[in-house]
Amino acid sequence: MSKLTVFLTLAWALSLLYGEMFAFWIPYIWSCSWPRPPSSVSKVDNPGDYVKIAVLADPQLMDKTSLRLAPKSLALEMAQFYTDLFMRRAFLSSIFPFKPDVILFLGDYFDGGPFLTDKEWLESWSRFKHIFNLDMLQQTTNIKLFYLAGNHDVGYAAFHSRMPQVIRRYEKVFGVRNYHFTIGAVNFIAVDAQTLDGKPQGIETATTWNFVKEVSKNITSRPSVLLTHIPLYRPDWTSCGPYRASPFINQRINRDDHDKEILYQNYVTEEHTNHLLELIKPVLILSGHDHDQCTIVHTTKHGAVKEHSLGTISWQQGNLFPSFMLLSASNLTLSDGSQPADAVSTRVCFLPAQTHIYIWYLLMLILTVLVLFWPTNGFPLLHQCMRSLISSSIFEGVKEKIDDDFCEYEEVWDVEGSMHLIRKISKASPPTHSSHSSMESLSYTTAKTGVIATALKPGGGSQVECNLTLVKYREVFVRT
Repeated sequence: MSKLTVFLTLAWALSLLYGEMFAFWIPYIWSCSWPRPPSSVSKVDNPGDYVKIAVLADPQLMDKTSLRLAPKSLALEMAQFYTDLFMRRAFLSSIFPFKPDVILFLGDYFDGGPFLTDKEWLESWSRFKHIFNLDMLQQTTNIKLFYLAGNHDVGYAAFHSRMPQVIRRYEKVFGVRNYHFTIGAVNFIAVDAQTLDGKPQGIETATTWNFVKEVSKNITSRPSVLLTHIPLYRPDWTSCGPYRASPFINQRINRDDHDKEILYQNYVTEEHTNHLLELIKPVLILSGHDHDQCTIVHTTKHGAVKEHSLGTISWQQGNLFPSFMLLSASNLTLSDGSQPADAVSTRVCFLPAQTHIYIWYLLMLILTVLVLFWPTNGFPLLHQCMRSLISSSIFEGVKEKIDDDFCEYEEVWDVEGSMHLIRKISKASPPTHSSHSSMESLSYTTAKTGVIATALKPGGGSQVECNLTLVKYREVFVRT
């Protein structure tokens, strides 16, 4: 039994060390690394020639809208705790050790963003800052942070005219929704995709398209990367590449019955996708929203353009394999003969499969219970209690000692699952009791089944073999 206990202890120790610590070190130590820009870019072996960007999508912090659980309920608090814990460990142990120069978030920060009260929204923002250690990043590092608005942050076009305060609240903390910035020799253009398919006369939709038209006029010879939370259009049943684990998702658009504004959509419409690609002319498109990996190629007048929809970083958003992306943006001007797409390189990195880790813990727990408490091991605690009961009798509220103390028992289980106590031959003779007759019998009964075993004690202390079949654990001892 001691060897078995040692084995289980070691198995649990190794399982917990891997599941709670080592699994989060694997991406940095072994399975992932910064992608090198293509060889057509000069001096690619010098790390200073490219900027390192970590890309994260759809953390979607759980709240009262996530599982239809009561706010502040124990179930919701536990779900939030373990989801937040995973993302914090993933960020601190799997992503931050890569020492990125820039961290880019692709939207959907809170699950019920548009539907939270100001107090609830600020609580989610506080959790978000804790998970990704934002205060530390801003105070002690030079890492730059960029945010992209998602549908779980500001809603779709149908919400904007009815809930303008949602947009104001978002922009107060995360900044404007349409903007562009330059990293190295690459332009990045962030677009509020939730407004692209709204009514042209709508304020938010008009603002977004005016931004796109204006930025397209100022695009220099530098290659551009388009950032859009909602993926661009693709035909139904388009293959998403080898990294996808979930089924394909086809286009779906729900519109409001009253003003026909969009309530939900899986992809930007085909018309506005083509218009956007024509104006921006990107060399790469990054999107989120889908929660799983999807890499496709768009055909445009200016050539093929790759779009990568990045999977969620959370383990509670329908994807068993959370992930993040490492992107290298060149610091150098493209050499003659180089393709614009050579200025950026990407690599998808996968985080621990937390669901599988918890399933392993559950299997370990079941195995531990079976090994320690399976009948062949005797249920030690239960048997100790049973021995105590059998070795004493209850008569008029007074416990009297019987000669079981002088017996040595062996536990035997039959094929029907019943336990038998077989008293072995003992050399010691029990003392005689002068206050009782020379022949005394002890009947062991249950409330329903009556007498199930009888032990006879000759006054001379002769050796007796007892066979007690335990049918129930509610015993009544009767002396006859």
